[in-house]
Amino acid sequence: MHSRRSLLAGISAVVVSLALINSNSVNARRVSRKAKGKKTIASTQAIVSNGPPANTPIGPFDTLAQYAFIMDYNTRAVLMDKLADQPMHPSSLTKIMTCYIVFAMLRTGRLKLDQLLPVSEKAWRMQGSKMFVPLNGQVSVQDLIQGVVIQSGNDACIVLAEGIAGSEEQFVAMMNELASKMGLKNSHFMNCTGWPDSNHLMSARDIGIIAYHLIHDYPEYYHFFSEKEFTFNKITQGNRNVLVDKGLADGLKTGHTDAGGYGLCASSERNGRRIILVVNGLTSMNMRAHESERLLVWSFNQFENVKLFNKGDVVERAPVWMGDRDQVELVAGQDLSLTLPVGMHDNLKVMLDYNAPLAAPIKKGQAVEASLSVINGNMSVQVPVIAHETVQKAGIVLKMIKNISYRFK
Repeated sequence: MHSRRSLLAGISAVVVSLALINSNSVNARRVSRKAKGKKTIASTQAIVSNGPPANTPIGPFDTLAQYAFIMDYNTRAVLMDKLADQPMHPSSLTKIMTCYIVFAMLRTGRLKLDQLLPVSEKAWRMQGSKMFVPLNGQVSVQDLIQGVVIQSGNDACIVLAEGIAGSEEQFVAMMNELASKMGLKNSHFMNCTGWPDSNHLMSARDIGIIAYHLIHDYPEYYHFFSEKEFTFNKITQGNRNVLVDKGLADGLKTGHTDAGGYGLCASSERNGRRIILVVNGLTSMNMRAHESERLLVWSFNQFENVKLFNKGDVVERAPVWMGDRDQVELVAGQDLSLTLPVGMHDNLKVMLDYNAPLAAPIKKGQAVEASLSVINGNMSVQVPVIAHETVQKAGIVLKMIKNISYRFK
């Protein structure tokens, strides 16, 4: 038997992914309760476009970006998707992956911030954006990181890659191996800088995933992305991320090539809620700045995080088959929140889907496969639900009584 039960929602934030579905269950038991909250803020969408509109949980949205991907960091809910899985030329957005590997090396102690790395002729000759490393000189890892994230130095990337892996080619092999481990499905690296190459590709979603892991896995190094300027070799360069300069974001990277257009991966936190935004294929720096700011404001204004349960909260009393008791309490295995359009939780109705009754024996802490459906939002998430108590198998006499009872029912 399949059971579908309604649950009461509350308010706040944690980590679950959100997917759009069409949910229909004929054999469903529904007892709805409403959650209280704020009133809806009216949506304002500028009529601008570059190709087809983006997909969002609140309907199509026009954007000047050729590619776009926005997600809530706390819940990993996707707020916008425009060709987000299509491989594209990522330009210097590539350097987010380069930094991830550098930070991993720092964490394990294989690299030190004050460690000096040698500058090869290849690094010195590297064109494009530069931090101007000295030929045959040595530069500290910390300076090189700042040269990458603030000045977007291609030369700094080469020094780091050669210092870590011996050659850029070996470092790129590490990048592709890591991409596979991260589950990136539309990325293939040919270099560590984003230098134009027809086979060097990433998708907007993949870039967002890397940004998420960098912030989540190495928070102690994320501060480098929020620095507004850096001086090296008596040359001062400002952070190319205009959202950082304006105080609207605390990272991550810009990118530009003729093939890729103007791109940006930004992250911003407001009132405990963080957004990760990726856009690419814009036609000017000015357009990139204004469109990124517009999409960031839209993301914060149109969505909010709604806490459904705290870890350990009872979410259901499930019926038990042939146990020494008729029910077992199911509790949340972790804090559980959803990212929803503002105001939706005024009349939020959610249903817990699981196979019922549960067959005895059931051990305390046993995981129960379940999903949570938001009835009035066409959404579903997998939720960690565990048994709060142990239920033993019924004895022979009790089994006979229960069998007779079930037959009459």
